[in-house]
Amino acid sequence: MQNFTLVKFRTMSKDTASVASHLASSSSITPLGSFLRKTKLDEIPQLWNVLKGEMSLVGPRPSLFNQEELINARDALGVYSLRPGITGLAQIKNIDMSTPELLAKTDAEMISTMSVANYFKYIFLTFAGKGQGDRVGR
Repeated sequence: MQNFTLVKFRTMSKDTASVASHLASSSSITPLGSFLRKTKLDEIPQLWNVLKGEMSLVGPRPSLFNQEELINARDALGVYSLRPGITGLAQIKNIDMSTPELLAKTDAEMISTMSVANYFKYIFLTFAGKGQGDRVGR
């Protein structure tokens, strides 16, 4: 696992705690941020990370440095053999970082079944609106 700075649009107010999305309050999301998240336009800046070779279009979503349970579960399943991605099987299935074991297993499943056809299928399904994006707490 290689650390890098993930480029994203700010969709939450500046005073929001630096935590995973599922731990943040939904009241933290700005009106523009809500639109960006619903349309998945908040992912566009990550194309810079793809161009720099830090990410792929498809792969397991990068975790925060402090999500130890997820990092350990992914490490045990060999998930870090694939470059992180903007979208993947977990995003299509609406599995987020609030369920680290399930997320790691789904990432491992994606890796074991990865093919050129599945790569483009995940991209297509993401653009077609499959998946809800990062869930935010209440």
